[in-house]
Amino acid sequence: MSQSRLVVAIDGPSGSGKSSVAKEAARRLGAAYLDTGAMYRAVTWHCLDAGTDLTDAHAVAQAVKDAELEISTDPGIERVLIHGIDVTAAIREQYVSEAVSAVATNLEARAELVRRQRAVIGEHERVVAEGRDITTVVAPDAQTRILLTASEEARMRRRGLQLGKVEAAALRRQVVDRDAKDSTVSNFTTATDGVQTLDSSDLDFEQTVQAVLSLVEAGSSRLD
Repeated sequence: MSQSRLVVAIDGPSGSGKSSVAKEAARRLGAAYLDTGAMYRAVTWHCLDAGTDLTDAHAVAQAVKDAELEISTDPGIERVLIHGIDVTAAIREQYVSEAVSAVATNLEARAELVRRQRAVIGEHERVVAEGRDITTVVAPDAQTRILLTASEEARMRRRGLQLGKVEAAALRRQVVDRDAKDSTVSNFTTATDGVQTLDSSDLDFEQTVQAVLSLVEAGSSRLD
């Protein structure tokens, strides 16, 4: 594949495999990788750590604007810093997962993070970016835009494997309930014009990665 400018945008619901698939696709494409979900989790951790009232929309937005956030774009290195503090592991904790929608549904906070996400994408010649709004708001001009989806059963199973031992109610909150909240400000269930839908319900990890790479190759061929 040509080493020219390449932006791949992958959106989809919780548990669809966006992060792991996008990361591996980036590695094979020799591209940077941007996990925008980790950015939302990081600023949520920041709000919680600072004692920000998550019901105060203005306070949350201001906390996000003030956050000194650094995130690795190397698909082989997972590293997230807030004000120089390594929060890579902390942002995956259940208490952060259950609070993240309070930030994700804050329109001012979203606008700030979209600005930062666009800046990161613009810094790289080749990048695979995944997360909410990527295909429609953050990178609507990406050469390849994919809505990666899967059945609710498959998404619950995958997230359960990822999290390990977790109560069914907590698992549902992190997958189904979070999607319901986030869908009030973001469309990640229906592909808009120009976005390719990839249903991975019956695909394993390698098959899903190969399907993404095929779509990228097809998208690049259309531009040649």
